[in-house]
Amino acid sequence: MSGPPRSGVVVGAAIVRDGRVLAAQRSEPPELAGGWEFPGGKVDPGESDGAALVRECHEELGVKIRVGARLGGDFPLESGQTLRVWWAELVDGEPRPLEHLALRWLGSAELYDVAWLAGDLPVVDLVRAHLAGSA
Repeated sequence: MSGPPRSGVVVGAAIVRDGRVLAAQRSEPPELAGGWEFPGGKVDPGESDGAALVRECHEELGVKIRVGARLGGDFPLESGQTLRVWWAELVDGEPRPLEHLALRWLGSAELYDVAWLAGDLPVVDLVRAHLAGSA
């Protein structure tokens, strides 16, 4: 049984390299396991969105990123939280699935080959338009 919706902000990184964006397959919680998302996580109290994104990418992927421009606005999640996504650039390291089942680099034509979580789908549409325009 799930509890009441939690409020708060979840941040995600649209990490692009060579015209492809990084997608991460969730390992937990059970209701989200197997779904694909942009790497990231919850913003801790007193933490900025950018600092949370850098921290989460280090914890989840073992990489250092540089946070770029914000992608879209606030996207509501079924949990009652708000998703905010930024473009990000790899600065150091090669992404590894430290907390995910798998990682994939997806080009614009492959973006819908994975089962994205519902909350990430509006962002996928924005990423696709960007990748298609820069191809």
